[in-house]
Amino acid sequence: MNEVFLIIAITTLAVISPGPDFAMVTRNSYAYGRRSGLLAALGIACGVQVHVLYTVFGVAVIITQTPMLFMAMKLFGAGYLIYLGVKSLTNTGVLTLEQASSAAPSAWSVFRTGFLTNALNPKTMLFVVATYSQVVQTSRSLGADFAYGLFMSFSHWAWFSIVALFFSAASLRRRMLAKQRIIDRVIGVALIALAGCLVLPGLGFA
Repeated sequence: MNEVFLIIAITTLAVISPGPDFAMVTRNSYAYGRRSGLLAALGIACGVQVHVLYTVFGVAVIITQTPMLFMAMKLFGAGYLIYLGVKSLTNTGVLTLEQASSAAPSAWSVFRTGFLTNALNPKTMLFVVATYSQVVQTSRSLGADFAYGLFMSFSHWAWFSIVALFFSAASLRRRMLAKQRIIDRVIGVALIALAGCLVLPGLGFA
């Protein structure tokens, strides 16, 4: 039972800590509305399963014990965050609330962005690996492994759905869209800074 409580506590703290997932959901929610925010949250939750699957089947041990492979993963993940950050920084369009809803990307595009943001995030990888290796008992069954993984995904989906609902409220969206260029630049800088934290010595998650 202590194992369950520890996993709940660790997962909750990991999910609500600021990171690229939060920035990406916020951006989609205030710019394009509730549907886009919720789809991004669903993509994040599915991305968590990538980390769960390779951790359960032991691939994560190879990644974390092979410095070059782990660094390559970090660079790939950082590169994707920089790409998102540059897109946000260079966005020059200013939308009204009505225009933003009609200009929303496709459902697949938003879901894919959420999925890749999490699936390529070494922070999530290390959280999942640490949870399974340090907290979960070695005598656990495969069913228990996947049950914990589903809880991790559910926690991400629930939290980021709340974030999406908050930032997609019409009154807040209208105020944020009025300052869209400033907010986009803040989000862009934050994403690029997070990318730097992944790869710069002393600032990363290694």
